Amino acid sequence: MSDAFEALAERLDALPNGFPRTESGIEVKILKKIYTEEEAIITASLKLLPQAPEQIAEGLGRSADGFAEQLEDMVVKGKIGGVGPMDARSYHMVPWVIGIYEFQMPFIDKEMSEMMEEYIAEGKMFEEIGKYSPGFMNVIPIEEAVDAQQEIHPYESVRELMDKAVAFVTRDCICRKEQRLLGNDCGKPQGNCISFSTDETAFADDYHGRIVDRTEALQIMKEAADAGLVHSTMNMTDETYHFCNCCPTCCGLLRGTRAFNKPGVLTKSNFYAEIDADSCVSCGVCADERCPMEAITEGDDAYEVNRDRCLGCGVCVTTCPSEAIKLIRKPEEEHTKPADNMVAWMMERSMSTGKSLESFM
Repeated sequence: MSDAFEALAERLDALPNGFPRTESGIEVKILKKIYTEEEAIITASLKLLPQAPEQIAEGLGRSADGFAEQLEDMVVKGKIGGVGPMDARSYHMVPWVIGIYEFQMPFIDKEMSEMMEEYIAEGKMFEEIGKYSPGFMNVIPIEEAVDAQQEIHPYESVRELMDKAVAFVTRDCICRKEQRLLGNDCGKPQGNCISFSTDETAFADDYHGRIVDRTEALQIMKEAADAGLVHSTMNMTDETYHFCNCCPTCCGLLRGTRAFNKPGVLTKSNFYAEIDADSCVSCGVCADERCPMEAITEGDDAYEVNRDRCLGCGVCVTTCPSEAIKLIRKPEEEHTKPADNMVAWMMERSMSTGKSLESFM
């Protein structure tokens, strides 16, 4: 039985996204919490490119009778990915992050939450995956924090990204749910993990989300910004986007970035915060209540920003009572641009990690 889960753990870690192995084997215990032995064998056999049920069954040397139903049940339970209409459905492997872990939002319990904290505490999860680029998510500055006179690219604007979409779905944040199960409720709003797409049928078979329209989606994003949450999106410019609104005390990616400050976890925006010493009234709101990275500290005459830690999220800008903080665009040579799509992101990450994608295609 352990062999099936070990094989799946090795397979997930072989992906450019990574699923770092540990001495304790806590990652295998997590997989046993999610999968049955048979499901682990099936998942380890999958490719990143979607395959028909008959093709997957043939590769496993088993009958295709009832197999499609079993695969779809695994999709419902967040164990694999499924694409296409039900009469022509295909299935594929998804990484641990961003993927299987986030798909556990409806099912995570206190036991799994404790396992995840153990995995993080062992130092492997974010320290290891943070060594390589590109990052999993890309920080998008709060719209109101960017001066209207500054150049802003479409992939840097929440509104521009959402304006071209026609379908929207929201979910709760698994990180905040996990921490609440552990008794660490941050009090930040839920329901603001938003996926959106230029394909109006993209979420027709979404099992756990809530469909909303553009107006409500934009309002949710505004409320998240007001609550001091960091906008971050998949680090690619594809037809389907996902926005997280991250809390520094709960979000795994933000916690990993704050602890290890590695760009392979979360890519900073192309802006940084700057405080005008003459305007700063030293109220401390930016440092004590808003900055998710502890990047702002009190100086001799005014508060100061540590650029090496600043995400360029703009969370500090919108509540500064003296308007002393501004987002400044980084020099061109410091800019990062998201990958064109998931395939391009995977290829970049593959080259960075040295993990070949050949066996997954």
